Amino acid sequence: MGGQYRITGGKYPRMRPPRRRGRLAFMAVAGVAALGVAGWGTLQLIDVFTGGGKSETVGAKKDCTTKASPAAHTKPLPAPGKITVNVYNATARTGLAKATADELKKRGFRIGDVGNAAKQYDKKVKGPGVLLGPASALNTSLPVVAAQLTGTEQHTDATRKGDAVDLIIGDGFKNLSKRADADKAVAELSAPAPASTVKKKDC
Repeated sequence: MGGQYRITGGKYPRMRPPRRRGRLAFMAVAGVAALGVAGWGTLQLIDVFTGGGKSETVGAKKDCTTKASPAAHTKPLPAPGKITVNVYNATARTGLAKATADELKKRGFRIGDVGNAAKQYDKKVKGPGVLLGPASALNTSLPVVAAQLTGTEQHTDATRKGDAVDLIIGDGFKNLSKRADADKAVAELSAPAPASTVKKKDC
């Protein structure tokens, strides 16, 4: 090599192409990302076909048996011998209060006052009768007396003292209910409610 091929200056010609490091790094990152996406997709498919990775027996949570709830017991009603009834006549017919009181006495009730109704009720009761009692009588003695006369109105007074019940006979009164019918009605009120059942589920 003669002097005419002499290299001068501080730069030398490159004998090979430059390395493309930036492009290689980008391709590496893209490859890792693609692998990650593919792996995530595979896991999703596995979840779909295996139920999310939870192994459960088909129908394990279903209750296919028929269950009966406990019977709702009703509090026993008091016997007639423990109920005091005051009988008042609000009609123009004489002797009605006494005759009714005598019949109630035969049925075992204790009889209190017997006479004419107070002015606020006299000639003002259009139905068979009205029953008045203390608040404690609402689900005890009132239903028992009401069973003796169909169609009576029942009212309670929280300020009323004592446990006696007033039977005020109205214009619609004809006769007390038959004793057998009254006893049957009281028995039905005292009987426990039937057990309720839960419908069988589709399995």
